[in-house]
Amino acid sequence: QVQLVESGGGLVQAGASLRLSCAASGRTFVGYAMGWFRQAPGKEREFVAGIPWSGSPYSADSVKGRFIIARGNAKNTVFLQMNSLKPEDTAVYYCVAGSVAGARAPGDYEYWGQGTQVTVSS
Repeated sequence: QVQLVESGGGLVQAGASLRLSCAASGRTFVGYAMGWFRQAPGKEREFVAGIPWSGSPYSADSVKGRFIIARGNAKNTVFLQMNSLKPEDTAVYYCVAGSVAGARAPGDYEYWGQGTQVTVSS
């Protein structure tokens, strides 16, 4: 059974940092891209950042320069370092894995975690 398990969410003040982690298991993820989406209340799910199996990471303009995505050495883990958090970053953050490199659409990712809540107060 494939599982993506996120951790690291929480409640912080604006300007603070948080680090999200995700561990994938249940199958081989060789060649798979991993990434993060988020969904705020009343809004559509949106792409945050992605990292291919090999190659450069990529991110949404709204988080560029503040969020950094990286994969662990085993490559079945992915991290999202979130700095200079803003209230508009408040959302449920989902870890994803998919076979399409460079993907930014939700439908391009086959596997999703359950999500972790990030709340940024002003």
